[in-house]
Parts: sequence; structure tokens; C-alpha cells
Amino acid sequence: MIRGEILEAPFDLAREVGAIALAGVGAVASFSGYVRGDGGIIAIELEHYPAMTARVLTTLAEQASNRWSLSACTILHRIGRLVVGEPIVLVAVASPHRAEALEACSYLIDRLKTDAPFWKKEIGSDGRSDWVAAKLSDLDRSANWDEM
Repeated sequence: MIRGEILEAPFDLAREVGAIALAGVGAVASFSGYVRGDGGIIAIELEHYPAMTARVLTTLAEQASNRWSLSACTILHRIGRLVVGEPIVLVAVASPHRAEALEACSYLIDRLKTDAPFWKKEIGSDGRSDWVAAKLSDLDRSANWDEM
């Protein structure tokens, strides 16, 4: 089962992770990201390119499934205005072995940060907003997977 979705509403972490914990699976690994309140940030706004985004999520999940022995893979990403503490993203994978599940999960979140067409604007408590530029560290982590 491969699933990549863009959501406006929050997701239920336990339900989503439980849904991929199929009978006979040895390991489930997941990553969930939340809105941080660093430096006076009260919210973020996430925009995306609808014609491409869901396709990119599915392609990333397929790439991970081809690279590791995955039984299931789910990538959920929110869009719209999200306040501090709200969930943004979930990556969850199921595999017969923990090492594969952990590596695939790490791969997916690293690639998601650089390959998916999302744009993030941070909104401060003073009302100012700024678009967030890509981080060199994210680009480096993503590129490291190409070398493996």
C-alpha cells in the first residue's frame, strides 16, 4: 500500500500509523513534524503546486518501496494556515525489518524537504511574515542519499 496525500485538516497520528501495521510486519517507523514556535512564530502558511505535489509524494513513496522492502508507505502533508503545535507532516513505513523501516523513513523525510513543491511562510507575533528559504543542510542531507 502506497499513499501520498495533501490535507487541509489535521490527521490522526495513531490511526494513520496503525493502518499500516499490517499482520506479519516486523517494523513500523514514522516521523511526524509539528509547527515550532521559534523566535516569536505563531503560525505558518503552507502553499503547494496542486498539479504536482500529490504525484511527487507518491513517487517518493514508490522510490522508497523499490529501494527497501516496504509493506506499506504513507506520506501525509498539510497545507494552509497552521498554528504552533499543529501537525504538518507524517511519514510512516512498514517493513519486515527495523533497519529498512528506519532508513526508508529517514530517506523519505529528507527527500520530502527538498523534492516536494511546498512553500512555507512564517507568521510572527508582531504580524510580520517571511517566506522560508531552502536550507543548505536539508539539501546536503537529501543529496547524501544519492551517494548511497
